[in-house]
Amino acid sequence: MFVPKVFQTLKEYTKQQFLKDLVAGLIVGIVALPLAIAFAIASGVSPEKGIYTAIIAGFIISAFGGSRVQIGGPTGAFIVIVYGIVQENGMNGLIIATFIAGILLMVMGFARLGSVIKYIPHPLVVGFTTGIAVIIFSSQMKDFFGLQMGTVPADFISKWELYFRHIHTINWNAVSIALATILISIFFPRITHAVPGSLVAIISTTVVVQLLHLPVETIGSRFGSIPSSVPVPAFPQLTLQTIKDAIQPAIAIALLGGIESLLSAVVADGMIGGNHKSNLELVAQGGANIASALFGGIPATGAIARTATNVKHGGRTPIAGMVHAVTLLVIVLLVGKWAALIPMSCLAGILVIVAYNMSEYETFSDIVRGGSRGDTAVLLTTFFLTVIFDLTIAIEVGMVLAAFLFMRRMIQISDVNMLLRENGKADDPLAVEKFDIPKGVEVFELNGPLFFGAAYKFKDSIKLIEKPPKVLIVRMRNVPIIDETGLHTIKDVVRTCEKDHIRLVVSGLQPTVFESFKKSRLLFRIGKRYVVPDFNFALQVAREVLNESAG
Repeated sequence: MFVPKVFQTLKEYTKQQFLKDLVAGLIVGIVALPLAIAFAIASGVSPEKGIYTAIIAGFIISAFGGSRVQIGGPTGAFIVIVYGIVQENGMNGLIIATFIAGILLMVMGFARLGSVIKYIPHPLVVGFTTGIAVIIFSSQMKDFFGLQMGTVPADFISKWELYFRHIHTINWNAVSIALATILISIFFPRITHAVPGSLVAIISTTVVVQLLHLPVETIGSRFGSIPSSVPVPAFPQLTLQTIKDAIQPAIAIALLGGIESLLSAVVADGMIGGNHKSNLELVAQGGANIASALFGGIPATGAIARTATNVKHGGRTPIAGMVHAVTLLVIVLLVGKWAALIPMSCLAGILVIVAYNMSEYETFSDIVRGGSRGDTAVLLTTFFLTVIFDLTIAIEVGMVLAAFLFMRRMIQISDVNMLLRENGKADDPLAVEKFDIPKGVEVFELNGPLFFGAAYKFKDSIKLIEKPPKVLIVRMRNVPIIDETGLHTIKDVVRTCEKDHIRLVVSGLQPTVFESFKKSRLLFRIGKRYVVPDFNFALQVAREVLNESAG
């Protein structure tokens, strides 16, 4: 389970596939460069932090991950969390949160929670993804319009208030560059897919700005030169207080990173007909984030767009992802200093496209128009909490709300029916109506999970018995699971039957429920004779009890 995919793919590796992986890795590395810089700047950190993350985390995710084609690195999904952490706790707080998130991801992987994360409700994922897209878009308005203002506040409403307050400072040169970047990124792929449109936009706008000496802000004018080297790893400065401050955002980073990486892996599986190892992928993501933190980077996860680019250009093994990381390293070492000339408005244009692509506006609209009220509530709650308040709060509240709605649905499909109100299907040969029920026997049918949300139905239904019968048969053939509350409810029924001298007979226990009865000693309390495999046996035992009582 925890053997990296790269070892499996190398067993049948060929020279032809290596050449394809090499080309794909080179192209993805070029695509990743402007994105890594843009995501870092949008997150409130210097541009080289994004590049370090793409190199180190990208290599580890490919080398030790559970997907054949996953490309890892900084993504737009983390911008909101990272920006908030940097504003509140500084770069050291971000490094500690990333480090802890990496540990949490590894624990989740070794605990085999990868399959669980994949089942997080879709409206929840769409809600915070669309919310993130709105925040990314709004965070770029300063650079998009070249506004002369101070630091952009993290709060959504305060951000737009400040924008409108400084609207008179628009730099039309910056606006022109941003619009040109968007148009080139959109239309250049119609000419050729050999070179990424975003890279063409960066090169062309940078050349124009330098040749015409346009008065626009560049990476260099804001952050200084970009180092042409990789830093020495350093352990973060940990104190009890910094760990306490970092725990909540670290959990959000780990959850978001896990969701994004596994979602990307699932999409990649569909493109190549593969099958990823979700738990190993979480372990690799955790290791990548720990390493990124040690090198002063930012959080990393699987990047869907870069993964799709890898697949489209022939990448089929983790070698392509490793080449992508090496490509970035070579670029940094050889031409990294030239990145300081890139206009900030150009990066803003690239991030506006990123925000549009991740907005999922069509899916958002479909859920609002055609989804259930519960799904719509989860979607809108998560969306507005992400935009107005905080992504961490949005994920926590969204998960709790989704859990409550899930319990409500389970309660709705769980029911308890007495014989006279049996709702069994007419074509069900095992429906209670098909059997001859002796006088003095009452039958209850339980359907669906008997957990804490549905157990009260059984309690209330038992109270409806007007005259205590001599035998009470509880039919549980359609109960797939039972929790401690359900077991406690059955124990209450056992006590009531003992007090009223009613013989309780239980039939049709499924294997998991039977084991729960056994561990809780309910088999002993009821008596093995009276826990029978099917309804025919239950009626036979009931007749024996009636005969013994008559004798």
